[in-house]
Amino acid sequence: MGPRTEQKQVVLVTGAANGIGAAVAELAVARGHRVMLTDVDEVAVVSRARSLGSRAAACVLDIRSSEGWTRAFETADAAFGHVDVLVNNAGITHTGVTRDLSRQQHRDIVEVNLLGTITGVCTALERMTAQGHGHIINVCSMTSFLPLPGYATYCATKYGLRAFHHSVAIEERDGPLDFTIIHPPSTRTGMLEQEKADPACAVAFAEKSYAPQQIAGAVVDAIDTRPVEVVFPPLAGRVQRIAGVFPRLMRRVIPIAEARGLRQRERLLPHPGAGAGR
Repeated sequence: MGPRTEQKQVVLVTGAANGIGAAVAELAVARGHRVMLTDVDEVAVVSRARSLGSRAAACVLDIRSSEGWTRAFETADAAFGHVDVLVNNAGITHTGVTRDLSRQQHRDIVEVNLLGTITGVCTALERMTAQGHGHIINVCSMTSFLPLPGYATYCATKYGLRAFHHSVAIEERDGPLDFTIIHPPSTRTGMLEQEKADPACAVAFAEKSYAPQQIAGAVVDAIDTRPVEVVFPPLAGRVQRIAGVFPRLMRRVIPIAEARGLRQRERLLPHPGAGAGR
C-alpha cells in the first residue's frame, strides 16, 4: 500500500464531463481532493471543472491517444504537482445486437473501452512507479461477470479489462502502486438513455438503475480504503458474479431478465397522447 492513504490526493478522472466521471470529480473535490478532469469533449469538461472551483482543473483527452495521455499527466503535474490516483472511467457503447453493428462500431467500443484504458494504465504505471506511489482505479462493469444480449462487444471489453487489471496488479504486487477495480450496474447516465431508445438493450432495465452519485461514492471511498475489487450493489452484485460462472444457468436466466427488462422499458417510454387534455 502506498504512503498517502490518509492524505488528500490529486486525482485524474477520465470521462469527467458528465455521468459517473463528473459525479466522481464533484465528490472528490467536496472531500478535499484536487482533481484533474479529462474528457474528449473539451468545452464540456472545462465548464465542469470551472463549476467545481480552484481545486479542479481540466484538459481534453481522447483516451485512445498515447500522446493525449502524456499531455493529461503533464497538465495535472503543472496544475497540482503530481497525480496520486488515476480513475479510468471513460467508456462508450453502440447499441444493437452483434449482427446489426458495423465493423467500425465494434472497433470503436474496443478501442475506447479496452485499448484506451490499457494505454492509460501503461502511462500511469511508468509515471507513478517513478514517483514511488500511486493508485489506479479502473471503473469496469458488472457485465465483466455476466454477458448480456445487446452488449456483446461491450461485455467483451469489460471481461478483457477485468482480466487485464488483475493481471497487472499481480505483476506489480511488489511495487509501490495500489490497484482497485469497481463494477457499476445499470447507471442513470447518457449511456442509459441511449440504451432506452433501443429494444435490443432492454435487459439493462430488468433491475434497478443507480444514480451516478451512488457509484461515485464507491469510487471516492476507494481512494481512501483501496479495496481490491468492488461489485455494486454489494449483495446482488455477488449473486450476478456467481451466476456468470455457469453458462447453462446464464442461458436460462438472462432471457427471463430480458423479458422483464422489455416490460420495464415500455413503462419508461413516452406514449403518444400521454398527459394530453381531451
